[in-house]
Amino acid sequence: FLHLPFAAEQGSTQLIKAIQLVRQLDVNELKKLPRDTPTAFVPKELRRGLHDAAGHINRNVWEMGLAFAIKDALRSGDLYLPQSKQHVSFWNLMLSDTAWQALESSASIELQLPEKEDVKETLTQQFEEDVNTAKEKFDTDDFAQIQDKKLKLKRDDKLPRPDKLTKLQKAIDANMPTIRIEQLLMEVDQLTGFTKHFTPIQRHHAHPKQFYKTLLAAIISQATNLGVVAMSTSVKGVSVDMLRHILHYYIREETTKAASGELVNCHHQLPFSSIYGTGEISSSDAQRFGIRASSLLASYYPRYYGYYQKAIGIYTHVSDQYSVFSTQVISCSPREALYVLDGLLENNTILKPRKHTTDTNGYTEIIFALCHLLGYEFMPRIRDLKDQQLYRINKDVDYGVFTPLLNKSANIDIVVEQWSAMLRVVLSLLRRTVPAHVVVQRLINSYPSDRLSKAFTHLGRIIKTQYILRYLTDPQLRRMVQRQLNKGEYRHKLPRWIFFANQGEFTKGDYEQIMNKASSLSLVSNAILYWNTIKIEKIVASLRQQGEKIDDDTLSHISLLPYKHVLPNGTYFIDDL
Repeated sequence: FLHLPFAAEQGSTQLIKAIQLVRQLDVNELKKLPRDTPTAFVPKELRRGLHDAAGHINRNVWEMGLAFAIKDALRSGDLYLPQSKQHVSFWNLMLSDTAWQALESSASIELQLPEKEDVKETLTQQFEEDVNTAKEKFDTDDFAQIQDKKLKLKRDDKLPRPDKLTKLQKAIDANMPTIRIEQLLMEVDQLTGFTKHFTPIQRHHAHPKQFYKTLLAAIISQATNLGVVAMSTSVKGVSVDMLRHILHYYIREETTKAASGELVNCHHQLPFSSIYGTGEISSSDAQRFGIRASSLLASYYPRYYGYYQKAIGIYTHVSDQYSVFSTQVISCSPREALYVLDGLLENNTILKPRKHTTDTNGYTEIIFALCHLLGYEFMPRIRDLKDQQLYRINKDVDYGVFTPLLNKSANIDIVVEQWSAMLRVVLSLLRRTVPAHVVVQRLINSYPSDRLSKAFTHLGRIIKTQYILRYLTDPQLRRMVQRQLNKGEYRHKLPRWIFFANQGEFTKGDYEQIMNKASSLSLVSNAILYWNTIKIEKIVASLRQQGEKIDDDTLSHISLLPYKHVLPNGTYFIDDL
């Protein structure tokens, strides 16, 4: 391992020297560690045993400290392998020096951000305007108060649900016609043509026998978790080999994503969908599923699965119209915040989300900063809001009622210092030179030693403080955040209903197989949404004709995703195609 060709970013050259010393010790070029051996990287927990009574370095302790330092440096990117795909230099992931030099002068204009010399004034002015607006509203809002220099929430931010909404939802659910899942997919395909996106891989053009029926059966086998063997016994005239052929040549991550995007676009164009939103607001959240096989993605998740069963997460981005426009398979170990930007930046639909919300797991200060620079308004629902540290820009300004809360300062000078590098990162994300979660992971891991990471963090602290003050004083914002998160959380019930086989647990550990199932599940979810929206519009029209008074505002609180009328199991294609 230590003979790999490591390289280091500026400031981490001590690690390279230490690695070279170990190499020399291993081949007996050195008998002991020299007096000038670097030790700054040894963690404080090991320093007590670093030297013996005579002052000599304890090699075992020193090498243990070096091992920890190498691990952390590889994670942060301070130590890297020039030819590696994963452990590469941070700047090798970004726009090349040549590309950046061509774009640097126009970067601020493209991103609609201030020039470097105007950054401090612009951020300070916007910060003070937002604080002053919050000060004016604070006494008129009963959500929070400040007592003994601490924030106290007078009530929670949950939305009340009037009885008339519950009654209307029950009336709609009761009138939804029962339909088998394969019949629903056929009806939706006739209206949208989503299956046209399932094209074969290059150089394979022959359609197998009963292609359409087998294609739908293969999609259902993935979305329900049945698999091809069980599906072949549930469909007349479709064999395991036929299903495997379709899975191998037609159902891939890119074709399923394109088909699902087609459904999202078609749903957006339904007039009834506009009652629920414009597609400008979205949320993201992970849903956990057990996994029985060994997988690099699998990890223990004691909160839901105890200490003996592993799980994975399916991380979805959901629009305010209930459609899923991004699906990622993730481990349960890292924070969900890593994956927030991937779904927004890789959106392949006509939806243009500009406001995005998550729960606490989707929030970090670095995400606040990146969203701001990318032109997104990040609006998380933060747990334990009263315990959040808020920041000021100017130490000498009196912020009135908020002065006790703004008791730490964000370093705006480091933001100005790193502004050009920050814009290079943002343009690299927009050009998709690197997956967003890789960048976020690197920035989080390299804080606080790296100045670029520190700059993103301090900008995020400024934006976070402005957002929290707005949240405390703007009931409309609180309702918007809560309603959108409710849509995403309610949607989780549908995948549980559809993904029924094998007790809703993944049985294979291969990434491609897991992703096929997750993508197919989102595809079927969007198909059900499209079908439901058409039926609910007809049910509402019928109720109105019967004298029911149902306004669009009331309708916008009704879920478009009732699901128990959809039959996902049994024998499929009883009426042969």
